[in-house]
Amino acid sequence: MRTTEPVPAYPFLDYAELRLDPRLDEARRSGALTRVRLPYAGEAWLATRYRDVRKVLTDPRFSRAAAMGPDVPRQTPDPPFVSTIMDVDRPEHGRLRRLVAVAFTERRIDGLRPYVREVAHRLVDDMLRQGPPTDLTQALALPLPMTVICRTLGVPLADRAEFRRWTESLVALRRITAEEFRAVVDALEAYLRDLIRQRRAQPTDDLLSALVQARDEGSRLSEQELLSFGVTLLAAGFETTASHIASSTYLLLTRPGLWTGLVTDADRMATTVEELLRFVPLNGGTGLARVAVEDVEFDGVTVRAGEAVFVSTISANRDEEAFPDADTFRLDREPEPHLAFGWGPHRCLGARLATMELHEAIAVLRERVPTLRLAVPPDSVDWKTGTILRGPRELPVTW
Repeated sequence: MRTTEPVPAYPFLDYAELRLDPRLDEARRSGALTRVRLPYAGEAWLATRYRDVRKVLTDPRFSRAAAMGPDVPRQTPDPPFVSTIMDVDRPEHGRLRRLVAVAFTERRIDGLRPYVREVAHRLVDDMLRQGPPTDLTQALALPLPMTVICRTLGVPLADRAEFRRWTESLVALRRITAEEFRAVVDALEAYLRDLIRQRRAQPTDDLLSALVQARDEGSRLSEQELLSFGVTLLAAGFETTASHIASSTYLLLTRPGLWTGLVTDADRMATTVEELLRFVPLNGGTGLARVAVEDVEFDGVTVRAGEAVFVSTISANRDEEAFPDADTFRLDREPEPHLAFGWGPHRCLGARLATMELHEAIAVLRERVPTLRLAVPPDSVDWKTGTILRGPRELPVTW
């Protein structure tokens, strides 16, 4: 079945503050899947309902590897030229995931918590020493995950400014050409290649060394797999967490009673963080395409073999069927599991690390700066544009 309605252009980036683009809400409430037109290579389907998004993310009839083809609808002028663990299917995906999972064990991530807390305290020390007002994005939201990912990967902190420039380019949508993007990836891979050589010659206790040494029944990561995974870690493990810390703090400071309630009741921390992960939209509705390898039915809509489907996890996280009163930030819900980190075999490996960093950042602010508040009216906050990730470009605060 094909709709006769005009096909909207996707991705939807017409959003304000933490609200979703109205077209996502309309698509989710209208039925199963929606036809959308991508900037390049034509039309695709868009899944916006919770159950449909989970189906696409878990059903093996949808392929990520097939979405790497040159004729698949996409957001960028050129087809993808860098393949990562996110771009392969079973059984290859299972092999890679087993190999890299050693770097994300519960023990390893929990062992990082004291360091993350120490860094957060040190950054807040600097913030308090300088006095209000200050930009919380630059004071805490950016440097915390940047410092942590450098420590985790074993990247010298002296090089973090260069990493910041690279990762900004990797998540840009319209401000960078295909040639510029390729040059950034080449520079980042050259840097990581040198680090990998160092870890092979002299292993340390960092994550990169764990990946270099990772083995699974005689198999190991190839050089290109190591490089691709390093690029993925930097793009997904730093910029996303930084945006989430800034957006989450904005939400807590602008919704009546949330910050004061958290300050007076530390037991709210765990539920607050999970609701922040569900409620705060981290992107403008963009996602990675999947291509159907055979016909798949969705409530009267047939996705034909060879057709591409995009999923909007931020829309799924606001689905009333899964989360009653979904557009309200609530700490008393027992909902379906949120999809902030995706679902199924490609669920984000760094979910535990990102959650822990968000928890520690907010916990340290709650403890050290209980009178924290915005230094400007909420509608004066400047939000990022032209990028995959949304969040405050600057977050002026005082106390």
